[in-house]
Amino acid sequence: MNYKTIKLENGYKPSDKEPFMCEKHRAYFYKKLLDWQDELERQIQDTLARLKESAKDLQGAADEVDRANEEAEQLLGMRKVERNRLLIKQIQKAFARLDNKNYGYCVDTGEPIELERLEIRLIATRTADAQANHEDNDLKQA
Repeated sequence: MNYKTIKLENGYKPSDKEPFMCEKHRAYFYKKLLDWQDELERQIQDTLARLKESAKDLQGAADEVDRANEEAEQLLGMRKVERNRLLIKQIQKAFARLDNKNYGYCVDTGEPIELERLEIRLIATRTADAQANHEDNDLKQA
């Protein structure tokens, strides 16, 4: 059975009592990632529609303060769109890890990533300890 087609009972949450990244776990995280991706795509469309509408307002803004405010909002909107697009790319990578059965395992150590961590950070690629070490190394190199 493919994890993408598994129907989970209402309220299902992965448990440490089940084998780590069993098909039910993979189905659960697939659904969460898919829902998140759908939400990000909706936000992108909403933001782009608002930006298009505010671009019209920007053209008609005679007051310099109004124009500056509109430009600042345009910039913030574009940053949000770009951030969401980057997150969608990370979600796509997580889908690939699910398909390859690597999802939920640390890229540095190969150890399982804590279920609680995956719940909070669906696109996590490292255990909390490995992530802390990674960040420490980045700081030392900076």
